[in-house]
Amino acid sequence: MAYVRRLVDDQLDELLTLLPAISIEGAKGVGKTETAGKRATSAFALDVPATLTMVGANPELVLMGDPTTFIDEWQRVPSTWDLVRRAVDEGAPPGRFLLAGSASPDPKTKPHSGAGRIVRLMMRPMSLPERGVETPTVSMASLLSGGLPNIGGATSVHLAAYADEIMNSGFPGIRAALPAARPYLLDSYISRIVEHDIPETGQDVRRPTSLLQWLTAYGAGTATTASYASLLSAATPAEEAKPSKVTAMVYRDLLQRIWVLDPLPAWSPMLGGLKYLSQAPKHHLVDPALAARLVGATPVSLLNGEGPKRHGEDVFFGALFESLATQTVRTLAQTVGAKVFHLRTQGGDHEIDLIVQRPDLKIVAIEAKLSSIVRPADVAHLLWLKSAMRELVLDTVLVNAGPEAYRRKDGVAVVPLALLGA
Repeated sequence: MAYVRRLVDDQLDELLTLLPAISIEGAKGVGKTETAGKRATSAFALDVPATLTMVGANPELVLMGDPTTFIDEWQRVPSTWDLVRRAVDEGAPPGRFLLAGSASPDPKTKPHSGAGRIVRLMMRPMSLPERGVETPTVSMASLLSGGLPNIGGATSVHLAAYADEIMNSGFPGIRAALPAARPYLLDSYISRIVEHDIPETGQDVRRPTSLLQWLTAYGAGTATTASYASLLSAATPAEEAKPSKVTAMVYRDLLQRIWVLDPLPAWSPMLGGLKYLSQAPKHHLVDPALAARLVGATPVSLLNGEGPKRHGEDVFFGALFESLATQTVRTLAQTVGAKVFHLRTQGGDHEIDLIVQRPDLKIVAIEAKLSSIVRPADVAHLLWLKSAMRELVLDTVLVNAGPEAYRRKDGVAVVPLALLGA
């Protein structure tokens, strides 16, 4: 499979000219090894048993490679992190070390944070523009510029295509497979989480079925702020002996350690007068394809409105569309040094799916709606926030499944998700 250049590649190339050590982090299968390997002149693959044994016996071997040295799955020998950190302190040149990890190390053996020495770079599954389904016409960087850029462009990507893209996955290896093989590969990925990835962190899973049920409930709760207690209840509706809340929190922590869960934090504005904001994260898996597969969704079932029901409505396709938008916006925002949050008032009167925040704390507010038309209710929360925090809001955007990008008379930019790019 030919290498597909990712948005993180430009970031990585720049950082390698500036900094001695960069750690690429993210779930298995997102492409970390291939991306780092393109730039390495020597490598230690710690997921290879012979290499793991060798480096485990003598970790200082990683300091003897030629620049640029790549340490893959470094968390299997945590001491390699501290060795790299010390090498940086001793004057290692820019581009000297690349690390990649598919799990954060066991807190009991966690090495020094590396703050100020090793820069972390998150890599997620392929965002929509990276998949090449359309040529974007609206730039995230321009939306964050504060200049209210002109909005335009047209796309033929429609609802059925978005349903397909959700199921096609953003994992490069799964996307490269034949369509008929992808569901089996997703099932294998999910099984590996329970049977291999978590045990590799040093944690035993005593009830694998219970963990899988909880993960399924989390997937069904995609794009919600449902409590973990309600997720637990949904995971085991027929069991009298449910896992405890403590056990559910252990599941959550383990799945976050391997970056399978990718929750979106709540926004806490340091400036402005908003009060009574919920601090609960919004639930997302690292790829909406996993959520869809966990609940047995298909492109046809999504188009037919089937799936987990919330408040009596068939909205699961909309939740997965929002998750795809979130995955895409997070990747785009990272390229310009912005952070992404969600906003929800405690009573639920106002919700905004995505708050993209520049380092100076100014924001672009984004709503994601699975619709080809725009209704007044679709932009109501955006207009509310713009009125409430006018000095902070750079732009307001409605991302949808429509055919055209344009700016409304009220100032809201309407952008089909397929047309949103870096």
